[in-house]
Amino acid sequence: MAFFQSVFWLLVLIGVMILIHELGHFWAARFFDVRVEAFSFGFGPRLFGIRKGETDYRFSLVLFGGYVKMAGEQPGDENSNDPRGFLAKPRWQRLIIAFAGPFMNVVLAVALLTGLYMVKYPQIVGGAVIGNVAPGSAAAKAGLQEGDKIVDLDGHKDPAWDDIIPQEWASASRPLHLIIERNGKDFAATVTPVTDERSGLGSAGWVWRGDVQLGQLSPKMPAQKAGLEEGDLILSVDGHPVHSVTGFQNIIRSGGGKPLEIQFRRGDQTRHVTVQPVFSNQDSHFVIGAAIIPKPDIRITRLSLPDALRESVRANRQNAGLIFQVLSGIVERRISPKTLTGPIGIGQMSGQAAKEGPYMFFGLMSEVSLNLAIFNLLPIPILDGGVIVMLFIEMLMRRDLSLSVKEAVFKVGFVFIMMLVAFVLYNDISKILPG
Repeated sequence: MAFFQSVFWLLVLIGVMILIHELGHFWAARFFDVRVEAFSFGFGPRLFGIRKGETDYRFSLVLFGGYVKMAGEQPGDENSNDPRGFLAKPRWQRLIIAFAGPFMNVVLAVALLTGLYMVKYPQIVGGAVIGNVAPGSAAAKAGLQEGDKIVDLDGHKDPAWDDIIPQEWASASRPLHLIIERNGKDFAATVTPVTDERSGLGSAGWVWRGDVQLGQLSPKMPAQKAGLEEGDLILSVDGHPVHSVTGFQNIIRSGGGKPLEIQFRRGDQTRHVTVQPVFSNQDSHFVIGAAIIPKPDIRITRLSLPDALRESVRANRQNAGLIFQVLSGIVERRISPKTLTGPIGIGQMSGQAAKEGPYMFFGLMSEVSLNLAIFNLLPIPILDGGVIVMLFIEMLMRRDLSLSVKEAVFKVGFVFIMMLVAFVLYNDISKILPG
């Protein structure tokens, strides 16, 4: 059932983005009086549709994709001499038509976040205080400690953790220049995240400071036997205050299996229990049988339309910059290509986001739409970015590239895209399979 739900929500997610993307090309083509022969949701053989005017609006067999078929779109087409054909139009008009698809995906990303921020705008309060530093990590080597507050990140004053974490991921083997506040005094520090073997992203070895609560409890495991419940807020273990998930896990794992006195809050009451950890052969360390999740102090507000739009543009601009940093990190081999996600991974995320509610689902749609826009603008033949680059080259040369050159470029682009699709599918499957 979960598989079919993920497929359904993936089709909804991808369907909206494809529709918006192709509408961009369609509207731009119609604006410049290019004859549109087909508007297809999906690729391959036509399943069904309607013909309105000169355009066939259709659903095709392979639903993961879509296209707008314009008259005279490729050299050698039977309609290549059509005065309303794509190639008959000035290059600047063709460039706008090619750019309109990704542009509409950016518009969708901004519009979705704007609407979400007008309903609920979450902010983590309390500043970027470090809750735990892993021994031997990049943060530890830089001299950072639990309780330090990051007050400046590469010139960004008073960053929040939702600013710091994405920057950390994208900065493998690249230094982050910080200003740290400790005991009322500021000092400079430089942290160079390393590539995490599991995620393939940059990791500094720090986690934020905040409350920690119990998630789902495993049946007949120590946490449940001791009377702990999902949602309990962990205050301390053996008298040591708990300020992070990592800190709590380290106490359990380093305890050698001895009984632990856990102080927690349930509702308005503070309670104590003694929990006897057990050794897990699967995890190779002591566990209590409960998911541990962070509970940041979040302030929920609603933004006016102008403020929501401004914040949405800022967030999307920041996200776009981070996407380019990750892509450059992959090219420079600082970041692992395993970070790339394909349709299987997106399907899992869309199914999970749908379970968590419309806010999370539309937030994911905004994020994926921005990624789709940037991917389509990459200078890869057969993508919109490749078409735009070739048009710029022809504008500089003041003549068309030869048909043989265009065909060769198209074939190279097609092979590259097929290899990329195969790779991301392999990536997705390898993340699902055990080991």
